[in-house]
Amino acid sequence: MNYYRPIVSYGKDKPENAMSVAGGNSWFSEVEKISRTEASKIIKIKDMPNEILNNITRNRSNFSGLSMGKVHVMGVLNVTPDSFSDGGQHFDADVAISRGQEMLEEGASIIDIGGESTRPGADFVDRFSELNRISPVVDAMASLGTISIDTRKADVAREGLSKGAKIFNDVSALSFDPRSLNVLTETGASVCLMHASGDPQTMQDNPSYENVLLDVYDFLASRVELCVQAGIDISKISIDPGIGFGKTIEHNLLLIKGISLFHGIGCPILLGVSRKRFIGEIGKAQNTADRLGGSIAVGLEGLRQGVQMLRVHDVKETVQAVRLFEAIR
Repeated sequence: MNYYRPIVSYGKDKPENAMSVAGGNSWFSEVEKISRTEASKIIKIKDMPNEILNNITRNRSNFSGLSMGKVHVMGVLNVTPDSFSDGGQHFDADVAISRGQEMLEEGASIIDIGGESTRPGADFVDRFSELNRISPVVDAMASLGTISIDTRKADVAREGLSKGAKIFNDVSALSFDPRSLNVLTETGASVCLMHASGDPQTMQDNPSYENVLLDVYDFLASRVELCVQAGIDISKISIDPGIGFGKTIEHNLLLIKGISLFHGIGCPILLGVSRKRFIGEIGKAQNTADRLGGSIAVGLEGLRQGVQMLRVHDVKETVQAVRLFEAIR
């Protein structure tokens, strides 16, 4: 099997022979043809398969009512005592609701509400505790903007969606709970399928891949196909390579460098790098709150390669950075 990564540029100075990525501002005129058994080589657009070319170039449909022709910022709202960056800050429901409203005012298109930490080493949270954490927040926020439920559990997702949430954001790509696919087919909700290697308690214990870029691509492509075969429209599916979830620093950098490959699956891409450990290690920032600069830098590289959504803690600063990035380009 061959894989095709568009070599992406961004902006208005597009050559006549170039094609847009997903109908956006990113474009390419050459492609890296990648194989597991042979050396990669650069080829022209005309030499790649039409199916993959169509997946890469076609305009993305609206995702949960949001135009994928523009960049969207997803604000992280952890209603937990132990999340890696902001654990405990929004554990009180009233505080969480206030922060959610603030993020919408700052320019977030989506508020991602989670009641179970998935940081490395995190303990499992039962569904009743998770529901008790998120339910009052979803109740208050659902009428104010687009709400995503960050959970691995079908019951939690179903309850959140019944309260007005629109997106099921599953770090296990529907593999943790066998009933999760049914939730989507029954509710008609949108879904974000994320790659994670292993359980949060053990995922950073020496993660390994044959080829991290291709392995993650194959996994996400198979999960998208599972959803499509179940009758879920492709317009309701987005994908996330899962930076930091069972990956070393090298794995994370390889995924970010090659993230344009994932356009070949044909879905919008969500990138979540905000305050991640690899940013702290490379950027010499032990305190998670000091990782804003690195988070924005990596997020903008994702945008350059055509990513449509950024999942972040620092909404105001990221929205400002996106606006300047787009204006300059």
